[in-house]
Amino acid sequence: MSTLTVTHVTPEEYLAAERLSETRSEYLDGGVYPMTGATANHSTIVLNIGSELNVQLRGRGCKAFVIDMKVRLSGSNKFLYPDVTAVCGDLQYHDDRRDIITNPVLVIEVLSKSTEAFDRGEKFRAYRTIESLREYLLVGQNSPLVEQYVKGEDGRWSLTEAAGLESSLTLPSIGCTLNLGAVYDKVDFNS
Repeated sequence: MSTLTVTHVTPEEYLAAERLSETRSEYLDGGVYPMTGATANHSTIVLNIGSELNVQLRGRGCKAFVIDMKVRLSGSNKFLYPDVTAVCGDLQYHDDRRDIITNPVLVIEVLSKSTEAFDRGEKFRAYRTIESLREYLLVGQNSPLVEQYVKGEDGRWSLTEAAGLESSLTLPSIGCTLNLGAVYDKVDFNS
């Protein structure tokens, strides 16, 4: 998360500017946070996850999105761009533009040095306010490690970790499996 912010911007002002902008920024309670460019590893991991989910979800009632699909946290002034998002059933949109969804069941963030603390802390707290959200994944960039948070029937979040290229995770929110060998295909851990 960049430390550059523009304060006291209304959600309407943010959306008007964001929809005309060639760059992306996230909006949190009046602050606009520009998104920085991604590394080759980050882009590769996001593409790999999106590709894996797209194949597994083919012909089913869930749909995966990568990078450019904005999520609005209902009942708040927060608009975020997850790296990967999945929705099951009908898409619910923020408005008639149909470019902002409000009902993800799965959100995945690929960690980077500049965003890791935010993704683990404030961003995860914000995502947990989404009633439809059932699962949150944090994906490491520098080693094969995925942290999976799943919301239980009692509303509590439980953590499971998968480490190593031979590991896999079942994603109960969408009925898919992520094999870490596929997630990290063509990723250069030495870069």
